[in-house]
Amino acid sequence: MTSATTITVRRARTSDVPLIRSLVAPLADERILVAKEAVAYYEGLQEFRIAEGPEGQVVGCGALHVMWEDLAEVRTLATDSRWRGRGVGHTLLEALLADASDIGVKRVFCLTFEVEFFRRHGFGVMANQSAVDPEVYSELLRSHDEGVAEFLDLARVKPNTLGNTRMIRTL
Repeated sequence: MTSATTITVRRARTSDVPLIRSLVAPLADERILVAKEAVAYYEGLQEFRIAEGPEGQVVGCGALHVMWEDLAEVRTLATDSRWRGRGVGHTLLEALLADASDIGVKRVFCLTFEVEFFRRHGFGVMANQSAVDPEVYSELLRSHDEGVAEFLDLARVKPNTLGNTRMIRTL
């Protein structure tokens, strides 16, 4: 069995977009992640990190999307099904949290079905829907990003019929 010590994380490249889409596709079919058009992945490529196995194969991906001065979201955390349980998700999440810390983000949230995974990494279930003060809330309302709308629990976003959980961690 391969351990997390043989997993390396790097910045995503444009050539990784088809691989990211292939990692997301089965999870989108299961309604765990939302698939996006290729253009959305290219536009957000700078947010992505790629996990590579010992032979350079892409085995996972994840993104950190900054929402505000002190708030970011972990998005599109996905692992190749053949690599689940080998520390890929852990290694990616730790890299994304380090990125958040490096750029000055103090709080990171996620919308997830993997509550126990995120709990083991210091995340807790959000006690209330608004983790931002009213002034920041009014600024975030101007965002066209659907993830921001989901975080704010805006009416324009379809109800959370998938049943995922809002979780947050303070760094």
